[in-house]
Order: sequence, then C-alpha cells, then structure tokens
Amino acid sequence: MNFLFTGDQRLFQRTVREFLEKECPPEFVRASGAARGDGSSEPWKGLARLGVLGVTVPERHGGLGGDEIDLVLLLEEAGRAALPEPLVETTAVAAPIVREAAPDEFAEEWQPRIGSGEAIGRTTGGALWIRSAGSREEAAVPGARPDEVFDRAAFGTAAVLCGIADRVIEMGTNYAKERHQFGKPIGSFQAVKHLLADALLGLTFARPAVYRAAWSIATGDPARERDVSMAKALASDAAFVACRAALQVHGAIGYTHEHDLHLWLNKGFALANAWGTAAWHRERVARAILG
Repeated sequence: MNFLFTGDQRLFQRTVREFLEKECPPEFVRASGAARGDGSSEPWKGLARLGVLGVTVPERHGGLGGDEIDLVLLLEEAGRAALPEPLVETTAVAAPIVREAAPDEFAEEWQPRIGSGEAIGRTTGGALWIRSAGSREEAAVPGARPDEVFDRAAFGTAAVLCGIADRVIEMGTNYAKERHQFGKPIGSFQAVKHLLADALLGLTFARPAVYRAAWSIATGDPARERDVSMAKALASDAAFVACRAALQVHGAIGYTHEHDLHLWLNKGFALANAWGTAAWHRERVARAILG
C-alpha cells in the first residue's frame, strides 16, 4: 500500500503555493480585515481558474472529480497564505454534500457555479447554505445533515490549521536567525530552539492524522468521526502551540498591526476553537474507542 501523495498532487500543491504567494500576500490579507470573503476577490477567481474550487466537483459539472485526498494539501496552502475566503465551506463542505446528497436539479444548477467560483458555501453550526459569489441571496442545501456538515468542516479546518502552523513556525525560525541579542542570533539560544522544536513536533504529529481523516471521508470509512476528531484535536493543539511559540520568539512586536505575524495568530487562535475545541474532540475520540 502506498501512503504517499502522488507526483501530480504535490505539483498541484506547489502551483497553488506559488499562486497564493503572488496573489494573496500579507498586504491583501491585511486589507481584507475582518470582512468575510464573499468570493468576489481576484485570488478567489484565480483559484477557480487553477481548478482548486472544482477539485471536489464532478467532471460532468466542469470540475476535477477529485476527493478529500486531492484537496487536503490545497487546504494547507490556504492556511499558509491566511486566505480570507471560504475555501473550506465551499470545497470541503458544500461541493461534496451537493454532489452526494442534494437532488439532481439542485446539483445541476450549483455544481458548475461552485467550480467556476461563481458560488460559495456558508456554514452556521450544522446548517449549510450556498449562494452566488458577491451576493447575499442564498439557498439552503437540501439533504445536508448536521453531522456531515460538522465532520467535513472540522476536517477542512484541521487542514487549514496545519498550514497556519507551518507558516508561523517558518516565520518564527526566520526571525530567530535575524534578531540578535548579546551579539548572537536568538535562534542560537537553547530556550528558543526548544520552543520552535516543540511546535514542529506538534505539526509533525498532526499532519498524518489530518491526512487519515481525508482518507476516511473520501472512502466512507465507518471510523470517520473518530479520525476527524483525532485530526482536529491534534491540528488545533499544533496551531495553538506554534502560534504561541512564534509570538514568544517575536516578542511584543508580534501583537502589532504593523507586523504580518498577527494575521496568522488571529486566524490560528480562532480556528483552533472552531468546529469543536481540541478538548471536545479528544472526548469524542475517547467515546469512539471506549464505547
């Protein structure tokens, strides 16, 4: 059995990373502020052209016909870029649920629009809506179940959190090389090394769990709930530890609006508690194992 991603999947990941580095820099994220993305931005349209938004849309509706295994690396890249658009709600939740549960006429109308970037998903609790990009008019997705919405959203959020953790560890490491105290880079101090090493260790454990959750959802594994909760618990912990470590390395400057780090801190701390805290998901894993 091959547990590795394919060459095409890794190539797609690199392509998306390069695109987001160019089209979704910190300046764009900062300008977006607290406003929720509505699918009208240029990065969103660019992701549609790349095929990212259509990964989980069937080929007959203009998508790539992929699954969560194809999607998970791209969600990580959205986290690395702090993308202020509803990629999780649209590609990890709305598209597959419309594909699998909605009536044919509903899918025929909305699936092509999801893949082209003309429609986005929105979630509130266990409810799921879909609407035209740049519009407030929306429709509830028929056939959507609260448990299906929750698990898919928790999985997608876990993948994004891995991307956030990866980026803030990178930022903390680079800063530790540049900042000097007592005539030495602060990265040479053992305490700083331990902070960043612990953060990297947490991410190293979280990623395989997130990839397993992607496989479980894609294949309809009966242990889906357990695997999703394991992924979300580990990813939430990894992102929290990584954000805290990066902030400690940067010091007070990391809190400031002028520094880019706060863009990832805000998103990381918020998403760590979204769709169930780490503690809640650990309890669900325990119930699944112990019965």
